[in-house]
Amino acid sequence: MSFQWIRSLIFVGQIYLAMAVIGLAFMPWALFSRKGAYAACKTWCRWVMWSARWMVGIRCEVRGEVPQHEALIASKHQSFLDIIMIFNALPAGKFIMKKEILYLPIIGQYAKRIGCVPVDRGKRGSAIEKMVRDVDAGRIEPGQLIIYSQGTRVAPGQRLPYKVGTAILYDQLGQPCVPVATNVGLLWPRKGIIRRPGVAVVEFLPEMKTGLSRAEFMSELEASVEGRSDALMADLGYVRKVDALD
Repeated sequence: MSFQWIRSLIFVGQIYLAMAVIGLAFMPWALFSRKGAYAACKTWCRWVMWSARWMVGIRCEVRGEVPQHEALIASKHQSFLDIIMIFNALPAGKFIMKKEILYLPIIGQYAKRIGCVPVDRGKRGSAIEKMVRDVDAGRIEPGQLIIYSQGTRVAPGQRLPYKVGTAILYDQLGQPCVPVATNVGLLWPRKGIIRRPGVAVVEFLPEMKTGLSRAEFMSELEASVEGRSDALMADLGYVRKVDALD
């Protein structure tokens, strides 16, 4: 058992303890004000990033131009850390998320308060239709809608297709799309306890204009996010293996 594993175990334990403490402390304000819910979530995100630096050696860095206007944010998803970093960077982010999260203590309550959009991933067609209806109904709340285009966390080197739901939302919202690349999965894996030291980056890439065809949009999005994510991972010494599908 390595010293880094022990440090990682303590780090993981304390961030969930902090979640409970901060969530309960802010709850009275959050119940009556969405600003209170955002304040609680951002306070916890900042605590995680600050404690990650001195406890496990992960320094969090946000690059690129962070959108301040309404936009669709289409991001690579490698671990819980990219959720934390993206949400903290945006002024009013809300997620497309799996419905089961709503039933988690504290996280579920705050997800509702900040306007996250739950979908049932087990029913793809109806999930997309409901997603569009919910997003359209919620447009009175300005902000940035965050979607993970591959639908789940994807480990470095793993390949999963980009789902059409992102293109449907892009058409429906009529808003520009900002792709986001990351390398966080090399330092904070999607499974397990160990956290590795290094510079964790999420990078907001150049905005994609409105009006692209679905095929153009999906092709440009995937090329942009995958290409830049590979480059960020290469900065940490990772070389993506080329398989027969490439």
